[in-house]
Amino acid sequence: MRSKKDKNSRDKDNRSSERGSSRRGKEASAGRGSSTRGGSSRRDSSKREGPKGGKERKTPKTIVLESFSNSPDTVFTQRQIFRRLGIVDQKGRETVADLLKTLVRENKLLLVDDDKYMLNLRVQIITGKVDLANSKYAYIVSEDMEEDVRVFKEHLKYALDGDLVKVEVLPTVHGGRAEGIVLEVLQRSREELVGIMELSKNFGFVVPDFKKIYFDVFVGEKALSGAQAGDKVLVKITQWPDKPDKNPTGEVTRVFGPAGENEAEIHSIMAEFGLPFEFPESVEEEADSISEKITAGEIAKRRDFRDVTTFTIDPADAKDFDDALSIQKLENGHWEIGVHIADVTHYVHTRSLLEKEAFHRATSVYLVDRTIPMLPERLSNGLCSLRPQEEKLTFSAVFELDDDGKLYEQWFGRTIIYSDRRFSYEEAQERIETGEGDFAEEINILNGIAKKLKDKRFKNGAISFETTEVKFKLAEDGKPLSVYVKERKDAHKLIEEFMLLANKKVAEYVYNLGKGKKRPTMVYRTHGAPDPDRLSTFSIFANKFGYKVDVEGNISEELNNLTEQIEGKPEQSVLQNLAIRTMAKAKYSTEPEGHFGLAFAHYSHFTSPIRRYPDMMAHRLLQHYLDGKPSAEKEEYDTRCQHSSEMEKRAADAERASIKYKQVEFMKDTIGNQYKGIVSGVTEWGIFVEIEENKCEGMVRLSDMNDDYYDLDANNYRIIGRQSKRIISFGDEVLVEVKSANLNDRTIDLELIKTLKQH
Repeated sequence: MRSKKDKNSRDKDNRSSERGSSRRGKEASAGRGSSTRGGSSRRDSSKREGPKGGKERKTPKTIVLESFSNSPDTVFTQRQIFRRLGIVDQKGRETVADLLKTLVRENKLLLVDDDKYMLNLRVQIITGKVDLANSKYAYIVSEDMEEDVRVFKEHLKYALDGDLVKVEVLPTVHGGRAEGIVLEVLQRSREELVGIMELSKNFGFVVPDFKKIYFDVFVGEKALSGAQAGDKVLVKITQWPDKPDKNPTGEVTRVFGPAGENEAEIHSIMAEFGLPFEFPESVEEEADSISEKITAGEIAKRRDFRDVTTFTIDPADAKDFDDALSIQKLENGHWEIGVHIADVTHYVHTRSLLEKEAFHRATSVYLVDRTIPMLPERLSNGLCSLRPQEEKLTFSAVFELDDDGKLYEQWFGRTIIYSDRRFSYEEAQERIETGEGDFAEEINILNGIAKKLKDKRFKNGAISFETTEVKFKLAEDGKPLSVYVKERKDAHKLIEEFMLLANKKVAEYVYNLGKGKKRPTMVYRTHGAPDPDRLSTFSIFANKFGYKVDVEGNISEELNNLTEQIEGKPEQSVLQNLAIRTMAKAKYSTEPEGHFGLAFAHYSHFTSPIRRYPDMMAHRLLQHYLDGKPSAEKEEYDTRCQHSSEMEKRAADAERASIKYKQVEFMKDTIGNQYKGIVSGVTEWGIFVEIEENKCEGMVRLSDMNDDYYDLDANNYRIIGRQSKRIISFGDEVLVEVKSANLNDRTIDLELIKTLKQH
């Protein structure tokens, strides 16, 4: 296992930020950022040539190395090496001397003395995953090594980010970083790439969008598939080169259209992240063949809630309704509140094609202008959607609560409901604020109890940070007309609290069925405590704004106090994003490790099976245990949890990419406009600024700041002018002007007009 020390040092000193920058190096950054290539440039397509055959000539480096290989145990002086190679002129001696130094740096040779060399025989073979750093080298992450191994581009064998590779590790010299050579690419994470087509007379090159790809793809005339210059395309690699100075060969499999157009860009984002464009025909046919009839026999197996007041509350534009609330008063004065969830697993059986496809997708993906559903529309918007005035099969968590949110009884099981009304959040909020309208009494009772549940959560240590959610108003052609931050009101929080209650109680119920190692297998949603080192760094950040976060105190309490202090301030968004990044990533696991952010000892995902595969697993496991059956096989669910966590991350990355694209597209029409913003990141090549008005983030490049030459002071998260000693720090409030917006790179370039307020 890698040591925490090594991982943290790389996070701090080497890793590129979430901006998608292809550079590693000193940086102090925060926030989402942009997708700059870090200064790397593409070759001029006019100078490119297609793949060439012919015998490979030996390079001088190879000749020198072979000389040592012929006598692997012998130590040679420089003079002896010159004689063996027949070098007699001064220029030749200088060339070989430089090559010897290079081979020592690459750990192929060992420097025994000032002037003596021998072949390095102490190598180690490991297997690991590529974590691509930049256009020069990558890191290999392996369980076999405590620190990651650096491999230079010419030794990567065209391995890409996420590929599984076999690496020859060369021993370090003078305690330097371990370096290696890729011997074999064992498993490629992707063989299709998205990029822009550049055409020459009889061939083309695809320049990849993905910022961690360090080569272009050669496409022959017959493999262009009608692509025109400037088109966004999907290219499949058909041949990987066996030489480091050649380009992979590919064929165009999809032409998305001219770069910059909405459909082309969104489709290219889908392809970039491997998202599906449609369901297989066989899956659609299977979905269409499911009967919508609910038989009397099926109803008899279920608890009947059709006569109980029930409604849904969802976004105004939602089409799939996977949760509903019911409420009725009991004779003892308490409330019976039902959380009713679409019974997806009644329709999707474990051996079906639908099941296989749902597992493969693992989650619905919500891009700016479309949803890529986990299940076909027949299920997601039809059979399983809890539409009003329709009888629907559900899986429910039913609670007996009093007005203070105290829980007396709970029940889990399959049910049938009839939704009386479909509310949008806005309609429900209107009833909360005015107390008028249909079902206003029921909604306000639920809201009152929800507030009590929330108060208890925070009292128990839940974190109150809320991420900023950027939304767009789009024209029919997808063009963004406006950007705004989604506001969360009581109606949103009402639904959230009852979903949290159901998820928590389902997890607790299963956990408490067993003891110790005999506890039954369950799919939990887990969230670890913040990393102490990251928390200390965040405390320093917060302190620059005048806020104190005591990392030795009660962390939940400290973070919640900070939330109250920064609410409504310009720095709120930046500090909240930073605080969230100090915490561990939430994931799916069979280990009941608890959820730090919610302050729940046990938590699961049960309430969204239309759009999340883990919820389908939770439904099946809960029913399995309600039927009195023994614990399910843990290993199978471990694998499925890991897959679900990976797919969730991929979906989030794709969603962020679509948001970034729309932000850049929106800002393209604001060139020349000036905005107030806050410095959200500081790097060696520029400062990132988040615009206060619309949360779009762009970069002020240091190369564009002509008043002085600025250096990065990474330890203090600032840049300093060499002559003027002018300081610009993370968190400073500034005035910027929009200089340009690049849709291809999804970047916004800004010009710094002046500093408004320093921290």
